Amino acid sequence: MSKVFIIGAAGKIGRRLVRRLADRGHQSLALHRKPEQRGELQALGGTPIAGSLLDLDAQGLAQFMSGSDAVVFTAGAGGVGMELTNAIDGRGLELSVTAVKLAGIKRFVLVSVFPDALRGGRVSEGFENYIAVKKQADVRLVETDLDWIIVRPGTLVDTPGHGKVCADVAISYGNVSRDDVAATIVELVEQPAVNRIIIELTQGDMPIGDAIRRLVRR
Repeated sequence: MSKVFIIGAAGKIGRRLVRRLADRGHQSLALHRKPEQRGELQALGGTPIAGSLLDLDAQGLAQFMSGSDAVVFTAGAGGVGMELTNAIDGRGLELSVTAVKLAGIKRFVLVSVFPDALRGGRVSEGFENYIAVKKQADVRLVETDLDWIIVRPGTLVDTPGHGKVCADVAISYGNVSRDDVAATIVELVEQPAVNRIIIELTQGDMPIGDAIRRLVRR
C-alpha cells in the first residue's frame, strides 16, 4: 500500500483519484481548500487535509506531506483568471516542488496539459497565458532530481472512462475521460519503474495497465 499526497484533491480529477486509490488499497492524503469539501473526500476514502497553496509556505506543506510515498499535483485555477493561474498552476507548482524536497519525497506526478490543446482555433489571452504557465511548470519539474512524471492529457471530458487509453511520449491529439486520467495516475503510482518521462494521454484501445507496463519496458 502506498501513501499518496494529492494537491488539488477536490478537483474533478482529484476526487476520482482519491476514490480509485482507495479502491486499490492505497491511502490518500487529500489537500483541499474549502471546509465543505472535507466530507466528500472522506466519503471517497481519502484523509482530508485543509490547506491552500495560496496560504501555505513550503515548510508547512512539507509537514502535511511528510511520510508520503508519492505526491500528485492536479491543482489548477480552472480558467478563472490569469492572476490565479499564475498563483496556482505556476507558483503553486514551484512551492510544491520545494516542499517535496524538504519532505524527502522523490516521486512526483504532475498533471499538465497537452501542447496541442485548442491549437488551430481562436484562443484567448488567458488561455495562452495558461499554456505558457503550464509549460514553465513542466520545465521547472524536469530540472529537478526528483523521480518525476508529467502526464499531459488531451481534452478532458466527464463521460465514463472505458479503461483504455493511448499513452506515449508523443501521440495525436484527442479527448480523454477524467476517469481514465485518474486510473492512469493510479497505475503510475504502482509502477515506480516509470519515471522521468512525459506522457501524452488520450482515449485509445489499450488497457491502462498494459499501456503503463509498455512504458516500463521502454
